[in-house]
Amino acid sequence: MTVPRRYMSPLPILAAAAICAVTVDAAWAQFGGTLFGSPPQQNFAPSTGPGAAPPPPPPSGGPVRLAPPAQAAVPPPAAPQTALQIPAGQAALTLNARFSHDLPAPITNGLVWRVYPARPDATKAFLPLKEEKAASPTFTLPQGDYVVYVSFGLASAVKTVSLHSEATREMFDLPAGGIRLEGRVGDARIPAGQISFDVYRGSQFDTGERAPIATQVATGDVVVVPEGTYYIVSRYGDGNAVVRSDIRVQTGKLTDVVVRHRAAAITLKLVTAAGGEALANTDWTVLTPAGDVIKETSGAFPKVILSEGEYRVIARNESRTYARDFKVTPGVDGEIEVMAR
Repeated sequence: MTVPRRYMSPLPILAAAAICAVTVDAAWAQFGGTLFGSPPQQNFAPSTGPGAAPPPPPPSGGPVRLAPPAQAAVPPPAAPQTALQIPAGQAALTLNARFSHDLPAPITNGLVWRVYPARPDATKAFLPLKEEKAASPTFTLPQGDYVVYVSFGLASAVKTVSLHSEATREMFDLPAGGIRLEGRVGDARIPAGQISFDVYRGSQFDTGERAPIATQVATGDVVVVPEGTYYIVSRYGDGNAVVRSDIRVQTGKLTDVVVRHRAAAITLKLVTAAGGEALANTDWTVLTPAGDVIKETSGAFPKVILSEGEYRVIARNESRTYARDFKVTPGVDGEIEVMAR
């Protein structure tokens, strides 16, 4: 199952360093419904180089932005409960989800439940009979067999349930964790609008083509995924500042990923004299020393974010061409003037 994705073109150069720390904080505790002990910190570096059951529907979750936890408040007195009246021939099905048998506290938010018939209809389609987004819903259904599906972000579980008594309770295990992402250059946090993240299953070193399970994830968003290994592709700007990093997601844990880019923001200017006014209507091409095109743009003051390294820039203005070689130092933003001579 995947979420909607965007096409991503390959980029030639990788940036250099990333660090992953696993933590548990109040926001994740509020979201998941329980607080667990922190696992050990992990560091990494990017690469260089019985019957017919209905197909599970796409997850309804995806990237989930967590709000800051609310201040503690005294709960109001509980309202008296009235006994649920079950019609003859029907049954009440109450559902709950948890991370695992070892983490038994129920998940209290972010769940989507769907109940399907155990067999397809006359058109051979499985259509949901019930849907609910509560943490612990109760469905009243005719006695019989059903397939119950639950999703939590991009994690999901499916179970066949038989209702033969007035009340049935089922617990689902969702071995899932969360990934929260941000990018930095040195100690400076990259603004949210300048960086995005794509999440893939498995390791970057696995062979074969794979589609991302989440794309264009913004800084601070939490992506809930099944426990396992994933790799993150982080893009800083629209140049060649790209970092690929493997991470491990553990059940019930929030993995904070800090991706460190070795890059800088460079402003290009075509001038007739040092420190002079930039010439408008200029077309620009930024290349590697080997001649690979990194970025093409136009304007008097275009800004391009580039990975650490050496480059050649070509400026075209009024049918004339000018060029200059320059070097990018990580975290050192600046201007590159090309002389129109």
